[in-house]
Amino acid sequence: MNLLFEKFKEVFYSILPITVIVTVMYFIPGTLTNIQLARFFIGAACVTIGLSIFLLGVDIGITPLGSHVGTAMSKSNKLLFVIIIGLILGFFISIAEPDLQILSQQVESVTAGAIKSSALLMIVSIGVAIMLALGFIRMVLNFPLYIFLTVAYGVILILAVIAPPEFRAISFDSSGATTGALAVPFILALTVGVSALKKDSKASEKDSFGLVAIVSTGAIISVLLMGIFKNITGLYGSADALEESNQIIAPFLHQFIESLEESFIALLPLTVIFIVFQLIILKLNRRAFSRIMKGLIYTLIGLTLFMTGVNSGFMGVGTALGEWIGDGRQIWAVLLGLLLGIVTVLAEPAVHVLTHQIENVTAGYVKRNIVMLTLAVGVGFAVALSIVRVLVEPLQLWHYLLPGYIISIALSFFIPKLFVGIAFDSGGVASGPMTTTFILAFAQGVAKSVPGADVLRDAFGMIALVAMAPIITLELLGLLYKIKTRKHNHEDGA
Repeated sequence: MNLLFEKFKEVFYSILPITVIVTVMYFIPGTLTNIQLARFFIGAACVTIGLSIFLLGVDIGITPLGSHVGTAMSKSNKLLFVIIIGLILGFFISIAEPDLQILSQQVESVTAGAIKSSALLMIVSIGVAIMLALGFIRMVLNFPLYIFLTVAYGVILILAVIAPPEFRAISFDSSGATTGALAVPFILALTVGVSALKKDSKASEKDSFGLVAIVSTGAIISVLLMGIFKNITGLYGSADALEESNQIIAPFLHQFIESLEESFIALLPLTVIFIVFQLIILKLNRRAFSRIMKGLIYTLIGLTLFMTGVNSGFMGVGTALGEWIGDGRQIWAVLLGLLLGIVTVLAEPAVHVLTHQIENVTAGYVKRNIVMLTLAVGVGFAVALSIVRVLVEPLQLWHYLLPGYIISIALSFFIPKLFVGIAFDSGGVASGPMTTTFILAFAQGVAKSVPGADVLRDAFGMIALVAMAPIITLELLGLLYKIKTRKHNHEDGA
């Protein structure tokens, strides 16, 4: 109970800024209705309680599960076994990821069924599975992460030039959605479990990060290939799917049932994998086994409440604010996007998991609060730039992504290698449930109200920028740490 209370306080203070912003906006005439505000408050309560329980479940269930499986994989000393497990885990973790399910449903709705949700889920999951397996191989062979990512993004650059423009936004958004509330804690713990058995402690520390970044590239490559081979062009987004219900309680009851089903499906593969590993390899004692099972139950309950609150309370308000402020209030739309990006990333479940992981792995050398602040600033500017792209017709997504990733790859050659993995992992986890719902809904609302803007071409791609900005900001943080360390060592030598 003490741990749950600590999680509750942490989440409450994270949700509070968003609640204050929405409440203030309500008093501006014409922004939000009474029904929307009521649903937002109910949604905020569900998000707070659900995220608290979810994070508790992650601590006692998902993280230990990933560590045990990772340790078992390393003990096998068989590369083929590691590859097979990587393929299986990557596919089922991705296909069950709630963030990706939300995004795929939005893509299907906006494209009027031209891109099927099930097809997008399968394609992305195959890409994630392959890259997770390659990520394990990289760790076993001690292949440098920055070189691996340089090659991967080089392939992405070539494919992006060939693929239809609509698929560029979807591919990078899929990358961000793949690394969500379910996948990130497990992947991070899995990585620590594998790398902890290495004899070289410095290599082990560096390998504790980077797998999330590698997995993200798999989603991008697979969707770009999907666009090239399906040869679908001329897609335009429809805003019909953005209509709001006038009821308050009914949407929550309906969404709770859907979220419970989706969350159960999301956790079922991990549960099956755990039971199989327990019977064949792990053989944990009853207390350890029961604790992980209890954590999985907490995760199920928390994730269900969280997704219910986000989908029934947050998304509608995000769309409404976007529509209102995009109608002739362009400068304010950019400023509100900046503010929303800063405060929303603080509520992302995966961000909390990652920042704790960074502080633990680095033994407090990289402070959690500094990483959170850096992420918030980066995401804030990313959302603001996304709104600028909606408002300014000549701007295209690649105008941001091409120079951004060139800078990211270039910096990876000069900063401490530990920060390379941290930065690219942070880019993936910053774009979680809150981003794929509230902020994406806000961008869709703006695109809906701006003449000449298209929901698919202009609103989608926002998650891609949210995923890219933290990479650059944290790499710059790593550069500052490197300069600070050199200065400190120089002073000690003097």
